[in-house]
Amino acid sequence: MGAKGLFAASEQPRAFQGAKLLIAGLVLAMANFIVVLDLTIANVSVPHIAGGLAVSVSTGTWVITSYAVAEAICVPLTGWLAQRFGTLRTFVFSLIGFGVFSVLCGLSSTLPMLVAFRIGQGLCGGPLMPLTQTLMLRIFPKEMHPKAMALWAMTVVVAPILGPILGGWISDNWSWHWIFFINAPIILAIFIGVVIMLPGTETPTEKRPIDATGLALLVIWVGAFQIMLDKGREEDWFSSPFIVVCAVIAAIFFALFVIWELTEEDAIVNLKVFRHSGFSAATLSLTLAFGTYFSSVVVIPQWLQTSLGYTATNAGFVMAFSGVLAVVMSPIVPGLMKKFDPRLLVFIGVGWIGVCSVLRALWWSTDATFWTLALPQLLQGAGVSLFMVPLTTISLGSVDPEETASAAGIANFGRTLASAIATAIVTTYWSNQARMDTAQMAGELNGAPEVMARMQERGFSVEQSRATLEQLVTNQGMSVGTNHLFMVAAVVLMMAASAIWIAPRPKKGAPPVASH
Repeated sequence: MGAKGLFAASEQPRAFQGAKLLIAGLVLAMANFIVVLDLTIANVSVPHIAGGLAVSVSTGTWVITSYAVAEAICVPLTGWLAQRFGTLRTFVFSLIGFGVFSVLCGLSSTLPMLVAFRIGQGLCGGPLMPLTQTLMLRIFPKEMHPKAMALWAMTVVVAPILGPILGGWISDNWSWHWIFFINAPIILAIFIGVVIMLPGTETPTEKRPIDATGLALLVIWVGAFQIMLDKGREEDWFSSPFIVVCAVIAAIFFALFVIWELTEEDAIVNLKVFRHSGFSAATLSLTLAFGTYFSSVVVIPQWLQTSLGYTATNAGFVMAFSGVLAVVMSPIVPGLMKKFDPRLLVFIGVGWIGVCSVLRALWWSTDATFWTLALPQLLQGAGVSLFMVPLTTISLGSVDPEETASAAGIANFGRTLASAIATAIVTTYWSNQARMDTAQMAGELNGAPEVMARMQERGFSVEQSRATLEQLVTNQGMSVGTNHLFMVAAVVLMMAASAIWIAPRPKKGAPPVASH
C-alpha cells in the first residue's frame, strides 16, 4: 500500500470491530508502552552506562534528563503537528524517528553522542503518547472509549514496572547498548501493524501558524536551565562563570517567554489558563509530587548498586514493586471519585507517598534486606494511583471547555519537565549530602587503628585494610545521605498534598486527560 492510501484523511472514520479493533488497539497501545518504557529502562542502567563511557554516575544521569527535557519541549507542539500534517502521518514519522534514534543511542561511544541521540529520541517520542490516545479514540466505537483509555492507561502503569527489570537484566547479561537496540524490532512490528491496520484513520489537515518565537524562547530557557542544573555540581555552581551565564540566560528568556505567550494570539503554550485557581493548584501539586516521585526512581537504583552491591537486575526487581498496587488500585479509583471529593483522594495519595518516603528514611540502611527495601516501594503504588487520576480531573475541570486541550498540554509539559529538573536537583543534593555525611563519619570514627590491625592479622595489607575501611565508611555515609534525602522528599510531598486544597471542588463530569 502506498503512502497516499495509508494517509487518506476522513472526518469521521468508520469504527473498527472485532479482531481488527483488538489488534489495532494493541498496536497503538504498544507504541505508547515503548515510549513510557524508555523513561525508566535506563534508570537502573546508569551505573553501567557511566562505567562504559568512563564518566561519573551523576553525569550519567544526563541520559535520563536529556530524554525527559526533549520530550517535555515537544509535547506542546503535538497539537499543531497533528493539525498541520495529520495525526497518523505525524504518528508514523515520530515512530520511525524514535526507532532510528534508539539504534543511534545503542551505537553511541561517548556521552555527548548518547545525550544528543537521547534528545532526538525524546523529541520523536514526545508526540507518540498523545497521538496514540487520539488514534485509539478514532478507531474505537464511542461507547467503547472508556475501554480504549483503560487499555492505554494500563501501558502507562505496566511499562514502569517492566522497565527497571528489563533494563537491569539486559545490562547485567548483555550490555547497556541493548536497552536501546531492543526498541528496533518492536518499533518495526508496530510500523507493520500500522500500515496494515490503520489506513483511513488519518485526520484532515489545515494550515495553522506556528508560534516560532515562543518555541525558540521555550527551547532556550529550558535548555539553559537544564544545563545549569546538570553541570552545576561539577562547576561548583555560581562560582563558575559558565553556570552564572546559564542562569542569566534561563532567567531572561523565561521572562521573555512568559511575556510573549501572554500576548501572542496563537501561543504555543497558553499560559492564560493559570488564571483558574483550580488548574494552578493542581499543576503545582502535580509538578511537586511527580518530580519528587520520579527523582526517587532515579536515585534508588543507583544507591542499591553503588552502596549495597545489588546487580542492576535485582535493583530492577526492588523498583518494580512500586507498580504492583498501582495496577490493582487503578480500576478502583474512578469509583472512589464518585463517592469522595477528588481533592481528598489527591491529599491522601500524595500524603501516602510521603509516608512511604519516611519509611525509607527510617528503615533503609546498608544492612536492609530485600523485603525491607521492597515494602515501601510496594505500599507507594497505592498512593500513585490515588493522586494521578483525581489530579487530572481537578486540573481540567477547572478550565473553560475550549481551554481543555491547552490545559492538558501544559499539565503534561509541567509533569515531564518537573521530572527532569527534580532529577538534576535531587542527584546533586544527594551526592553533596552523602559526601558531607561521609566526612562527618570519618571525623568521628572510633577504633579505626584497631580495626585495621585486625584486618592485617587476617592477611590484609595496609593498603587493603585502609581501602576496606574507607569503602565501609563511604557506604555508610551514602546510606545516611540517602535517608536525609528521603526525609526532605517527605516534606516536599506533604507540601504538594496540602497545595491541592487551594483548588475549588471540581465540576462534575470533567473530561479525562486521555480524551485530549
